[in-house]
Amino acid sequence: MNDAHYHLIVNHLPIVGLLIGILVLIAGLVFNKTEVKLTALGILIFSAITSIAAFYTGEGAEDVVENLEGISETLIHTHEEYAETFYSLTLILGGLSIISFFMELKKIRLSKYMLIICLLMAIVGGISATYVGLSGGEIRHSEIRNDAKVIPLVTYKY
Repeated sequence: MNDAHYHLIVNHLPIVGLLIGILVLIAGLVFNKTEVKLTALGILIFSAITSIAAFYTGEGAEDVVENLEGISETLIHTHEEYAETFYSLTLILGGLSIISFFMELKKIRLSKYMLIICLLMAIVGGISATYVGLSGGEIRHSEIRNDAKVIPLVTYKY
C-alpha cells in the first residue's frame, strides 16, 4: 500500500464521525440523557483524532497522484486549503468536546451551554466537511466536477 491508500482509508472517518456526532448530540440534548450526550462527545473527539490521520496522510497522497494524467494541481491546492480549515475546526471542536465531556460528567451547570457551543461548532465543521469531501472527490472523479461533460453511455439510432 502507498500513501494514497492510507489517505483513502482514513479520510472519510472525520467527516462521517462528525455527522454521526451531530445527530447523537441533538438526540442527547432533546432527550436530556447524559449517556447519549457523553457518547456524542466521544464521537466528536474520535472525529478530531481521525482528522489528524486524514490531514497528515494527505501530503503523501498528493505525492502519489500529482503526476498522474488528468490530475489538476489547482484541484489539489483547493482541496488542501479546505482541508486545513476543516482540520483546524475539527481540532477546536475536539478540544471543546473534551472540556464539555468533563463538565457534563461532573454535572457542572454550564455544561448545557458548552454542549450547544459544541453542536454549533460541529455544524460549522460539517459545512466545511462538505467542501473538503467534494474538492477531494473532484481530484480523481472528473464526473463530479462542475466542468464535467456528460457523455451518454448508449447512443440510440433510429
